[in-house]
Amino acid sequence: MRRVSFLPSILAVIRLCAPAPVLSEALTREVRVAAAADLEFALDAVFAATAASTGGIRPAVTYGSSGSFYAQIENGAPYDLFLSADADYPRRLAAKGLADGEPFLYAVGRIALWVPASSKVDIEGLGLRALLEPSILKIAIANPRHAPYGRAAEAAMKSLGVYDGVKEKLVLGENVAQAAQFVESGAAEAGVIALSLALAPRMRSAGRHVELPTGSYPRMDQGGLVLKGARDPAAARTLRDALLGPRGRELLKEHGFTLPAAAPAP
Repeated sequence: MRRVSFLPSILAVIRLCAPAPVLSEALTREVRVAAAADLEFALDAVFAATAASTGGIRPAVTYGSSGSFYAQIENGAPYDLFLSADADYPRRLAAKGLADGEPFLYAVGRIALWVPASSKVDIEGLGLRALLEPSILKIAIANPRHAPYGRAAEAAMKSLGVYDGVKEKLVLGENVAQAAQFVESGAAEAGVIALSLALAPRMRSAGRHVELPTGSYPRMDQGGLVLKGARDPAAARTLRDALLGPRGRELLKEHGFTLPAAAPAP
């Protein structure tokens, strides 16, 4: 008698009934964010606070220099959302046809002079003129060539009349977070950094800071852009809306940013 095997047909039925393989939710809803270094603590707080309302979207954030990100995106770097410390960079990318929607403003940056807690320099009384003190041998700032906070630091030093006396002391970080790291680690005796970083718990406990007059440097409008070719444009817009929403704006203020007079509606 011929034996009939039902195994192949059973396997076929199992294959037909089994659900089609799907990519994990974390992968399909991941948003690659290129964010200015001054946002590190604020943006982490915003995304943590709004996670429940963003539908499981996972932000994969890279922090760095806005100018460097601009050049990378211009050359095809695979980011979905760009958050710049200089609103001009997103506008320029939009003018080149690299936008999915319009650029938006989300914050106005501010700068501060920071010294370690062990420093004897009277930054509270002298302000930026403290940089002229003989005990200040190196001053950390972000590289003005591609970092908006470096340009603001340089402008403030020129405006307040100390630049010529300190320019030989300057050490340049790739971005403002690296400049903060230089002074926090002792590689420099003082730093002109983002107020948002000076207010971060680690920096606040390790040193002292004074905010510099906003009139001493050009207004630092910070802007963003959902990028053309974003892997999941809807998810990128959801994260943008979280940043521009009430909780996002509240946390930006808590982290040392001023809000634009009227942020564009999402």
